Amino acid sequence: MKLLVYGAGVCGSRFSAHLHEAGLDVSLLARGERLASLRRRGVQLAEEDSPVVRRVPVPVVEHPDGGYDLTAVLVRTHQVDAVLESLAGLEGDVLFLLNWAAGVEPLGAAIGHERVLLGFPPALAGGTMDGDVVRYRATNFMTSRLPMPIGETDGRTTPRLERIVREFRTAGIKAKAEPRMDAWLRTHAAFEVPLGQVVHAAGGPVALADDPDAVRGMLRLIRQNLAAMPTPPVPRAFAALQSLPEGLLVALLRRFLRSPTAVRSGLSDTSPATPAELGRLAEQLRTHAKVR
Repeated sequence: MKLLVYGAGVCGSRFSAHLHEAGLDVSLLARGERLASLRRRGVQLAEEDSPVVRRVPVPVVEHPDGGYDLTAVLVRTHQVDAVLESLAGLEGDVLFLLNWAAGVEPLGAAIGHERVLLGFPPALAGGTMDGDVVRYRATNFMTSRLPMPIGETDGRTTPRLERIVREFRTAGIKAKAEPRMDAWLRTHAAFEVPLGQVVHAAGGPVALADDPDAVRGMLRLIRQNLAAMPTPPVPRAFAALQSLPEGLLVALLRRFLRSPTAVRSGLSDTSPATPAELGRLAEQLRTHAKVR
């Protein structure tokens, strides 16, 4: 499978580097200063504050020459509209590995419904940019067990979906076919938007944990989002956020926010793009709530 990774930020860089080292035929799309840096030094990776920088010579392209079997799109939610036009000019299937709660319609309308697959990036895609170096958080027991869900927009398990899952698993990524991928993405957004916005407003997960009233308000927003969904949450475990007593959930959320997992996660991301992405996701959730 010939693969193009669209998006040379943290997620796309780490993802393409992992696939390249696993022996897959992968190229990374980049432009401007990022393109020049990648051509000179390759994808540069370092673990958190480590001084050791590893370089991975992923092939990089500015203008795709076509012939790709699959384009994997790893950009921020609010950046999707800007890339759809260029995706329409490419051949092959397109897998959107990102936060998305707007359903398949705007994607399919731009590039063709038959080309679209939905998914969510693997745990190895996280980190921050330090100049041209991607600094990533070491995986822990929890994140190392998280699968990468991928699904057809109609829920079928097709030969192309099986082929993609198989290729990624061969590369050491725990991909799995998810028949309810659209509901999975909306459930994730219903939880992530209030959590991310309230953490950002509080100044970090630990600061939020110290404010039980803010955590309680956040939980109520999550519950409102889940109740507004047209389908039950996926995975089903998220239904517990609607059924368990509020006091118990507030206590559990405060404990989680103080944990090393939360402190070292994307919740501590200070990127200026994070509020823009959360805002776009919130807009998508509100739109679908009105449609319902």
